Amino acid sequence: MTNLLSYTSKELDLLARLMRAEAVGEGEYGMLMVGNVGVNRVLTNCYTFRNIKTITQMVYQNPGGFAGINSSLFASGSTIKERELAQRVLSGEYYYPATNALWFYAPSGSASCIATWYDQALAGRFKNHCFYEPDPGICPPLH
Repeated sequence: MTNLLSYTSKELDLLARLMRAEAVGEGEYGMLMVGNVGVNRVLTNCYTFRNIKTITQMVYQNPGGFAGINSSLFASGSTIKERELAQRVLSGEYYYPATNALWFYAPSGSASCIATWYDQALAGRFKNHCFYEPDPGICPPLH
């Protein structure tokens, strides 16, 4: 499979660590979906992601980045399996409801997903993560 974007081995590790920190409790599919959101933020050129051109910029974006980088789960190096998952995302594997998503969050407890997040429509839920995507045509190449 062709890679969706250019990246270094350090950036592969960064993405793998981010996926773990944000969604290790959601299993492999949850981690893959977090990776989808991250890659989408690099690929698109809209909203607060206009100047995000690399995995490193996406991971450390501030404001608007990921809370997971402040987790102890982000601090240590990634495993071979986590890097394999990150490679799958970078090679173009997408999982619904994160296919076109630029945002996600986990509601408290068993609360339902809210209808919009950052004015974007709910794309769907996977376990404890709610995924949100822009309207079609707003953020090429998404949709």
